[in-house]
This record gives sequence, structure tokens and C-alpha cells, in this order.
Amino acid sequence: MLKAIAIDDEPMALAVIRSHAAKVTFVELCSEFTDAFKAMEYLQHEPIDLIFLDIKMPDISGLDFYNSLNKKPMVIFTTAYSEHAVSSFELDAVDYLLKPFSLARFIKGCNKAYELFNLRNTAKGKDHVFVKTGYDQVRIPFTELHYLEATGNYVTFVLNDKRVLSRMTITECDSILPDGGFIRIHRSFIAAVNRIEKIERHQVTMQNGDVLPVGQSYITALQALR
Repeated sequence: MLKAIAIDDEPMALAVIRSHAAKVTFVELCSEFTDAFKAMEYLQHEPIDLIFLDIKMPDISGLDFYNSLNKKPMVIFTTAYSEHAVSSFELDAVDYLLKPFSLARFIKGCNKAYELFNLRNTAKGKDHVFVKTGYDQVRIPFTELHYLEATGNYVTFVLNDKRVLSRMTITECDSILPDGGFIRIHRSFIAAVNRIEKIERHQVTMQNGDVLPVGQSYITALQALR
């Protein structure tokens, strides 16, 4: 069961989410907020798996709200403005619902969140993960993994002696990797910490000789490894 909250300054928009969520058996809508700051306070003491979050709100945008959270639940952005789509996916949103959205479209977003939730729980505490490539499931040992590279809707797992291409998002991959062993260095790259050979301001060199770019927003966290 996914524990969720909804944040939107328009009560009618919250009513739509409430109605849709009531029809999804694996989503429990625990609370609703028209005030983003009250939601922020709620999140400080209540464990939540998923946020349905409006982008254009008074005082603080949904994008800034989500960016401010230290512990980030999964998020599905809801908005009437399509120009925010790119920004939302840069924050690793599970989905982006353009108002007015149908029940079918809402369920599709919830299914994506539930798949990610289950993927995280399956990989927790293990030294490997199985990923789908074509019709097969391929074992990825974390100790052999150098880095991951996202291209569109696919991610390449670069290991000691092979590369494995899987239809996944970089967000899904980030959630199944062991804590502390891997670091996000770019919106399209995750690197194994113990495989980084050299850290420069805008790039890192891996032990296998590959040079990976470093995104501006990831520089501080990466340089803290030194």
C-alpha cells in the first residue's frame, strides 16, 4: 500500500485526486493540503511514500517545495501548465499529470509509482538486482557495477565485462542501488563510489577509463567524497 498526500491550492483539484485515489486499491490518501507549508510540517513527522503535487501555487512553487525536502518521497506533479514538464522530470518525478486528467491517466501514474515502490523493496538488503533486458532477466552484481547511463527511457548498466541495456528510468535505478555505494553525478549518470579514479570540477574518470560528465547541481555532493 502506498501512503500518499495531495497538495494543491485549489480545493476542486484536491477533490478530483481524492475521488480518483479512492478507486485505486493500492493507494491510501492520508491527507490533503491547500497550504504547502502545512504539508511541509506534516512531512517532518509522517512517513509518506508518494506526493501528488501541484506546481503553480502561491508563496512557493511545487518544484521549489519538492526541492526543499531533505527526505524526498516519490512525486507525481499535477499542473495545468505543460511548460513545467521538463523541470519536473529533472527532479526525478514519477509522472506528470496535465490537468484536467482522466481517471485512466491517474491510474497509469499510480501504477508507475507502485512498480517503483516494489522495485525498491525487492532490492533492499541484497548485493545484486535483476533487471529486464528484452524478454530476459539479467543479474547485476553491485560489486561489478561501474556506472549507469540513462538515454531516453533506457539505462545502460556498465559492468566489469559487459553492458546491459534495460528499459528503466534513472530514478528507478537510483532507488534500487545500495545506500552509500553509488552517487548521482549528472541527471543521466550514476557512478559507483569505489570505481571513481579521478574527480575534476566538470567530469570524473572511472577505473575502466571512461570519462563521465558532472552536472552543476551535483558538484558539491561529489566533491565531498574527496
